[in-house]
Amino acid sequence: MSITLLNPDGLPEIDVYRQVAVASGSRLVFVAGQVAWDAEGRTVGVPGDLAAQVEQSYLNVGTALAAAGGSFDDVAKLNVHVVDWTPDKMPQLLEGISRAAARLGITPVPPATLLGVAALDVPEHLVEVEATAVLD
Repeated sequence: MSITLLNPDGLPEIDVYRQVAVASGSRLVFVAGQVAWDAEGRTVGVPGDLAAQVEQSYLNVGTALAAAGGSFDDVAKLNVHVVDWTPDKMPQLLEGISRAAARLGITPVPPATLLGVAALDVPEHLVEVEATAVLD
């Protein structure tokens, strides 16, 4: 495996991600921000369903990684952009991640940055997830 995830002493231990990823692979994979589109370009979920959109975005990242010969085990960093982020949206975000993790059979805990944004590509999209992975 090309990624080792750490929670070093002296930094808080966060349940949903690790503070550090040490990469030892030789190929970098950059996955463009993935939104809640299905394979036909239709937005998944009913309007305003953040959990459904998070789930689909993570599934799309998984599809992109697989096309490059990788998986979430190879992810060194995630960036998650959420429209009009407020902390009360955290349960929906975590629900979507949990549903995607269950479907993919993974525990996605690489270092992550959560950013609140004003808008994404189209008004119905609530979340966009981008990944950087390292493959052997």
